[in-house]
Amino acid sequence: MNSRPRVVVVGGGLAGLAAGMEAADRGASVTLLERRPRLGGATWSFERKGISYDNGQHVFLRCCTAYLAFLEKIGSIGDVTIQKRLSIPVLRPGGKAGTIRRTFGPAPLHLAPSLLAYPHISLRARLKVLAAGRALRRLDPEDPTLDRVSFGDWLAARGQPVEAVERFWDLVVLPTVNVHAREASLKLAAKVFVTGLLTDAASADIGWASVPLSVLHGDAGRRALEARGAEVVTRAAVSSIRSGSGERLEVTVSDGSIEADSVVVAVPHDMVGSMLPSGAVPFQDRLDRLGVSPIVNVHLVYDRPITDLPMFAAVGSDIQYVFDRTGAAGLDDGRQCLAISLSAADSHIGARVPELVEHFVAEMERLLPAAAGAVVTESMVTREPRATFRGEPGTDPLRAGAECEIPGVFLAGAWSATGWPATMEGAVRSGVEAGRRAAGFAVRNGDPVPATVPPAGEGART
Repeated sequence: MNSRPRVVVVGGGLAGLAAGMEAADRGASVTLLERRPRLGGATWSFERKGISYDNGQHVFLRCCTAYLAFLEKIGSIGDVTIQKRLSIPVLRPGGKAGTIRRTFGPAPLHLAPSLLAYPHISLRARLKVLAAGRALRRLDPEDPTLDRVSFGDWLAARGQPVEAVERFWDLVVLPTVNVHAREASLKLAAKVFVTGLLTDAASADIGWASVPLSVLHGDAGRRALEARGAEVVTRAAVSSIRSGSGERLEVTVSDGSIEADSVVVAVPHDMVGSMLPSGAVPFQDRLDRLGVSPIVNVHLVYDRPITDLPMFAAVGSDIQYVFDRTGAAGLDDGRQCLAISLSAADSHIGARVPELVEHFVAEMERLLPAAAGAVVTESMVTREPRATFRGEPGTDPLRAGAECEIPGVFLAGAWSATGWPATMEGAVRSGVEAGRRAAGFAVRNGDPVPATVPPAGEGART
């Protein structure tokens, strides 16, 4: 122990890493505890037969300014790719490909040309999509009453046909809210569309990792924390956090306990209740109502390139999004590694691996003619049964703020009250806020400290 006040961070995911960095930068001595042998939380990677696979395809938008600032801080900003201009090729089996792309014009007109030419829905449906977009832009994502309504009901009230919901709106809602549009909270959908697509033209440019996720987040985060003098301890399972002697807090781990001046609890919502005393968190006995929504990824390694698209979406197929992960996988022998990302994957989470591989190999052949003549040399299925909370109406009141009823204990995580869906941006924002408060409590006895999270629309870098 040194003379600096001690902040203990429980959880080594993006929220925990961001909290630890923020607290350390504000003068605290930080100890980060992670129950698993690795850092990175829900973003991690592994190797099999010399090929690196991510546990899932995680993407971000240019409006994810806190996440981009986090990457800058840990030295990983050079390891991501960001589109110069939003462009999502949308394929359909046996049909003409379409593209959702932005022009250089101002929002929301930047999307109008590609939507008017979008071939996967009728002209009448396209015009209705544009009308709904104008109405959506007028919504306030901070309005709590929006959480009482499903996005599907809101769309139906504005005459959106089923084809528009399935072939346009779901392309955006599924990968961001991790439920279908018909189930999504209008508040969360409004956040995605207003912040990401309808306010600033460049906000929706898509970014993704160009290296394995463990390299991008976990390894870089550990180095950045340790460079700031923080202690990082893995395989450290925390069982409880409570008030200790004097004004200090006691964090109980498997082999003893640690005293702290403040604590950040950055764990999933279904773990919070067991760590803290009853009543410490609002609606603590009802956090299970946030639910969970799974994500499945099917990784296919082909003996040759079958597409030159870095990423694409699909309609009329079980495939949702596909990303070329050849470089990140470490392949340089002429093979191509493609990751099929399936959000809200309730219908696939329990399927056997051979069945999933066979099914999606066939689906790829329906979408890409070149796939029919190629051989799959390796395959891998990754599943995250509890990937995110379920972003349905009624979830907003259950998302706790940074403070709880125990002085000096602060909450973080993509499930908490960030205003964002369960995304990497939300996780980082919550971590920065909790780290700021924890350092303020420990160093200045709770005096407010200026926040460092850049507002949406500022600080994004390529």
